[in-house]
Amino acid sequence: MTLSIAAGIDIGRDWLDVALAPSGRHFRIANTPAAVATIPGRLKRAGVERVVLEATGAPAACLVRTLGEADIPLGVVDPRRIKALRLAEGGRAKTDKLDAGLIARFALIMTDAVRPAPSPEALELRALSTRRRQLVEMIAMEKTRLKQAFEPILLASCREMIACLGEERMRIEAMIETRIQAAPRDRRKAELLRTLPGVGPVIAATLMADLPELGTIDNKAIASLAGVAPHIQQSGAHAGRAHIEGGRPCVRAALYMAALSAARSEAGFKAEYQAMRARGKPAKVALIAIARKLVVAANAMLRHGAPWTPDAS
Repeated sequence: MTLSIAAGIDIGRDWLDVALAPSGRHFRIANTPAAVATIPGRLKRAGVERVVLEATGAPAACLVRTLGEADIPLGVVDPRRIKALRLAEGGRAKTDKLDAGLIARFALIMTDAVRPAPSPEALELRALSTRRRQLVEMIAMEKTRLKQAFEPILLASCREMIACLGEERMRIEAMIETRIQAAPRDRRKAELLRTLPGVGPVIAATLMADLPELGTIDNKAIASLAGVAPHIQQSGAHAGRAHIEGGRPCVRAALYMAALSAARSEAGFKAEYQAMRARGKPAKVALIAIARKLVVAANAMLRHGAPWTPDAS
């Protein structure tokens, strides 16, 4: 029986600290494309079977792409999970080297943290989805400023900026649709997702870009990743109440908007929504329940390659 070897990488703006477990070996490398390109070779020569790093956004983008292209099993995890391990170990000191070692031990213990690495096409689709979301937020801010402006010159500026941002949003949406249609597998996924009540091209693209696990994991896990799974807090005689928490905010927001539309549709979940409201459920609770139904249905649809039907929900 061979002992598996895992690597943990602490990501900084300028440097990457790489640690191996269980050996405890460590090396530091510059966070530049040229230096990052050498990491897969070093990890493979060391016999590394899986790599884990914290979700840090842009500073990790080049590394994630490089490891994915090298077919190295990779896990990008919530930093809170790493912090929990530090607390469990009783550690207090914190340096980049110590953090890398902590992440490596996490990778060795938590084998479920590793997920299939996203392809370059998937990363590009996610980047476009993120950019569209940024533009929508900027348009909303400009509309707020428009309501607060009185001077004609400011009113004209706000309207011009809203129009400009709107055009850029449509350009990004067209790019997203082009990329989805160019890949037969993605095109089929989008077609299936759009059969769900309340799910149009934008929400389907958001689910594909920001919830790529759809169709590959169980229903409870997908609902938790989407941020629509209730988590109970109970202790002793205190029964507690279930609340949603965690997950991916952009996915939860997309599912909530889809639920709003599906709750109004006779062919969707209008009957279920009205039944929950009649039982005294608050509107938001009922909508989150429908959002959970939507993501669970989407998970099953992509797993089996079948479109949504009312009976399937």
